[in-house]
Amino acid sequence: MKEVLFALLTGFIVGIIFAAFKLPIPAPPAAAGVVGIIGIYLGFKVFSWVGPMVSTLFK
Repeated sequence: MKEVLFALLTGFIVGIIFAAFKLPIPAPPAAAGVVGIIGIYLGFKVFSWVGPMVSTLFK
């Protein structure tokens, strides 16, 4: 949980810095960006769970 709070705080600070310098936000559009990041995370987790099972089938 500590990692999540640090990530949120870091993102918040970066957002403030980008807004202060009038730079474009360093992220994709809100909903699509969040869903894309969740998809990447879930794909990584599924592969790390399924990958060892698949590799044992091909031995």
